[in-house]
Amino acid sequence: MVNGLSGERMLLGLAIGIVVLIFLVLKTKVQAFLALIICTIIVGVVGGMPLQTIALEDGKNFGIINSITSGFGGTLGSIGIIIGFGVMMGQIFEITGAAKRMAYTFLKLFGKKREEEALALTGFLVSIPIFCDSGFVVLAPIAKAISKATKKSVIGLGVALAAGLVITHSMVPPTPGPLGVCGIFGVDVGKFILLSIVLALPMTIACIAYSRLYLSKKYYKLPNEEGEIVDAPYQEPDYDSAFSMDMTGIPGALESFMPLLIPILLILINTIATALGKTEGIMEVVIFLGQPIVAVGLGLVVAIFTLARRFERKVVIAEMEKGMMSAGIIMLVTGGGGALGQIIKDSGLGTFMAEGLAGTAIPIVILPLLISTAMRFIQGSGTVAMTTAASISAPIIIAAGVNPLLGAVACCVGSLFFGYFNDSYFWVVNRTLGVSEAKDQLKIWSVTSTVAWAVGVVEILVLNIFM
Repeated sequence: MVNGLSGERMLLGLAIGIVVLIFLVLKTKVQAFLALIICTIIVGVVGGMPLQTIALEDGKNFGIINSITSGFGGTLGSIGIIIGFGVMMGQIFEITGAAKRMAYTFLKLFGKKREEEALALTGFLVSIPIFCDSGFVVLAPIAKAISKATKKSVIGLGVALAAGLVITHSMVPPTPGPLGVCGIFGVDVGKFILLSIVLALPMTIACIAYSRLYLSKKYYKLPNEEGEIVDAPYQEPDYDSAFSMDMTGIPGALESFMPLLIPILLILINTIATALGKTEGIMEVVIFLGQPIVAVGLGLVVAIFTLARRFERKVVIAEMEKGMMSAGIIMLVTGGGGALGQIIKDSGLGTFMAEGLAGTAIPIVILPLLISTAMRFIQGSGTVAMTTAASISAPIIIAAGVNPLLGAVACCVGSLFFGYFNDSYFWVVNRTLGVSEAKDQLKIWSVTSTVAWAVGVVEILVLNIFM
């Protein structure tokens, strides 16, 4: 019993809610955001949560509506502003030609037929200090520009970028989840970083292969002249055209990349300084500027006053407002996914499932992996999944004499499993890439994240033999 609720009843509510959600988005005209809210209410009602908000003994509010509003607001509070800044910056990249310059630079740097590797590596490095949600929104215009230039599907390119971002976000400190897991297990952060980077590389390679060999051909979509992503008849990549793009009047590489580099560097400095405890004096100001909302906002300001200086005020404002309109649906469905995750968290269902797994007779090293995987599937947040798994399994792992470094890595690997409707990143990736059908969304992103998870599981099992 958690907060007076039955774990079994909440589990039944979740099962019914997910079935209804899948039916609504696949078979009816109900939009995904409304379907998410309906599912969240069903989970709460069937699970026995109070219909009216009540105050608990610890002073916290508890109830279906409270979970919906706090989950929606909490999710958008962390990434909503960044999404808004990011799409406005993307529009500036598009109209000024900066995205075209960045695409051309990547093509020249990595050579022909390596566009997926270029984008995945970019995401792999960028997401170590930056949350993958905001990283994808900021970098997606590069994938779109490369797609437009080479005639390669934006789906395959975008998924390669998204995979590189989410894998290091889930595996490599100093992102909060892995860093918290290190603290719970008491392992050396430096050793964990080295091991997790080595393990993350095969996971990224597998996702690149899936995006290139399957998604790029199954879902052939290209950006049109208005920047919208549309279906198109398949054609072979046009590298000759891409490598001979006319760069007349296009901003230079430094000017084009500057709005991206400034927030990335500021956030990286913030992360390192905070980790080292250097938070006083001038560093206090630097850490403030390195907060993702402030850093991406500064990047947008730089884009406005450098890249957009060639355009009239009305044109620039109109383009940014166009970007803001496209961000609306992304924010709504992302917040809806947060509401579903919050009601599962508030009900205690995640903890109920995790504790049930801890009581089973499974190999010790598999315990944190299974708990993290189950938590990830149930409530959507990878950070919550890995830290919950670490909290429950760390005492068992250490008492059993298993290498805690391996247990910590297992928690992070489990958090990658099957990102779907209750995961904010699922909506950010799919909506940014123009994917609206639920069955396509699952194949494009849920399967990709599961490919990374599956490779990680194999790596854990192999490491268990030697560690």
